Amino acid sequence: MSSDTSGINPRFSKKTLHRPDPDTLIKGILKGDITVLSRGITFIESSKEEDQAGKHRIIQALLPYTGQSLRIGITGIPGAGKSTLIEALGLELISQGHKVAVLAVDPSSQLSKGSILGDKTRMEQLSRHPNAYIRPTPSAGTMGGVARHTREAMLLCEAAGFDIILIETVGVGQSETAVHSMTDLFLLLAIPGTGDELQGIKRGIMEMADIIFINKADINPEKVRQTQKQLENALHFFPLHASEQPVQVLTGSAIQKPTVAELCQSILKYAQAIRNSGYFESQRKEQSVWWFKETLDQEILKRFYQQNKNNQMVDHLRQQVSEGKLDPFQAADQVMKAWK
Repeated sequence: MSSDTSGINPRFSKKTLHRPDPDTLIKGILKGDITVLSRGITFIESSKEEDQAGKHRIIQALLPYTGQSLRIGITGIPGAGKSTLIEALGLELISQGHKVAVLAVDPSSQLSKGSILGDKTRMEQLSRHPNAYIRPTPSAGTMGGVARHTREAMLLCEAAGFDIILIETVGVGQSETAVHSMTDLFLLLAIPGTGDELQGIKRGIMEMADIIFINKADINPEKVRQTQKQLENALHFFPLHASEQPVQVLTGSAIQKPTVAELCQSILKYAQAIRNSGYFESQRKEQSVWWFKETLDQEILKRFYQQNKNNQMVDHLRQQVSEGKLDPFQAADQVMKAWK
């Protein structure tokens, strides 16, 4: 491990830092040890080169114990009440005998890459439940509102015995393709009475949604009905999902147990339908291929920048683009020709 401790609190800089043992992490995660699960996720999030072999070893060892959980992506505009709904939904699912893990992605500063990581505070009741696990993770600017290692963290949670995984994204505004590519059900959270009833929801988000839940319906029932009607009308212009399941537009409130229970029932009914039809399995196969492509793209990019000559070439071309001597397309073409 690197001896550089410049980023460590001086009070602890003289202490020996031990890299976790992959075998110990694997055994602890399979036993459902939450503390070890957290350490394991921290380890797979490491960008240190010396940790890569251990990370791959952990994923490969745990893969046979994953794949059967229900993975749910949840998105919505800021202020729609995602955290409140996730806590209520998580508690309802637990009351029905499920173990729920929440991977809550917090917005990161584009400059410092820091994030608030406040979801454990916002989901206080759920975070204390023995059958729940909440992992706040900074997005660090990753497209799609999901952290770079969210998929791996999801696998570790499954191996630890969690049969329902909720992934909360940063919110509508970036491409949500990333979260859609790793989940079985995509839940879009909307609210009524914002002036623009479609609330800036992009067509691509609407096309991916399996269930739309209009939250805060207890505030203004008339506006709720109007929003529901407009969303249902908009859905008529979209093709039927590959799952062949119609998109449901539900209304309710995250603070009212009956409507949360209704949403929970709709989610579990949808999950059973796609398992019975074979869509669940076929979708997982497609997602594995997508994961392979994303992993390959990242590995190619990493290895490209590991070569000093490539970094020097890119820096030189970046300067030329900045000075107007080359346009971005010419510069990119030169990189590709030099890299052949």
